[in-house]
Amino acid sequence: MLAIERRNSILEKLKKEKRVVVSELSQLYQVTEETIRRDLEKMENDGLVVKSYGGAVLNEQNIVGLPFDIRKNQCVAEKQTIAGLIAGMVEDGEAVMLDVSSTAVYTAKALKKKEKLTVITNSVEIIVELYDMPEWTAISTGGTLVSTGGPVRATFALGGPHTDEVLSSYHVDKAIVSCKGLDLVNGITDYVEQDASSKRMMLRAARERILAVDHTKFGTTAFTKVTDWSSFTKIVTDRKPEQKWLKEFKRWRIECIYPDNAV
Repeated sequence: MLAIERRNSILEKLKKEKRVVVSELSQLYQVTEETIRRDLEKMENDGLVVKSYGGAVLNEQNIVGLPFDIRKNQCVAEKQTIAGLIAGMVEDGEAVMLDVSSTAVYTAKALKKKEKLTVITNSVEIIVELYDMPEWTAISTGGTLVSTGGPVRATFALGGPHTDEVLSSYHVDKAIVSCKGLDLVNGITDYVEQDASSKRMMLRAARERILAVDHTKFGTTAFTKVTDWSSFTKIVTDRKPEQKWLKEFKRWRIECIYPDNAV
C-alpha cells in the first residue's frame, strides 16, 4: 500500500470513528509505529487531523475542504459507478461541461469511450486527462488558478470573472457538476465561492443539468450555496437515497439515477 493510500484509509477511518490510535494503525497496516506517526504528522500539516497522545482526532473544521489529491482518492468505487452511469447518458458528438470536482475527473475518464465529444471545463486535471483524445474538442475556460490557502489550496481549478464569462458564451447539451453538500433546506453547497460561481454558469448554459454526487454528501452543508434544487434535471448517485430525498426530487421533477434503476 502506498503512503497516500494508507493516509486516505486512515482519513476514512477517522471520519467514521473520529479518533485513531497509533499502535492499532500500526498493526492494521503492518507498518511501524514511526511510519504511522509520520503519516499523522503529514495529515496534521495538511489540516486534516489534530494529533493527540498516542493517536489523532479528526479536524472537524477543515474536513469539508479536503485537498484535491486526497478527495480524488476517496470513495473511488462510488465515483467510478457514478461516472459509468453518466457515460451511458452522453451521446457521441455532444457538447458537455465538466466542473472541477474529483467526480468529474472520473467522469472524463469514463467518457473517453465516446466519439467526437466537445468538453468545456475549468479543471486543469481534466484538460491534462484529455490530452490523448485528438478527435475530441477540449476547451479550457482559462481564468485564475483558484487558491484558498491552507490545506485546500491545491484545487487544480480555474475560476474568476474570466472563467464565468467564457462559460456564459457557450450553449451545451449537458452540464455535469458535483458539490460538497446536499441539504433538504439549504440546497446544494460547496466550499469555494469561485467554484460555486462557475458551477452556476455551467448550469445556465446547459439543456440538461446533471448533479453527480456520491451518498456521503447527502445531509451535509458546506460553506457557500451553489444553487437550489430547481436548477437540476437529473441527479446521479451511487446508491438509492432515502425516501425523504426521493420525495424531494419528485417534488422538483428531478430524475434520480442510481445503479438499481439506471436505464
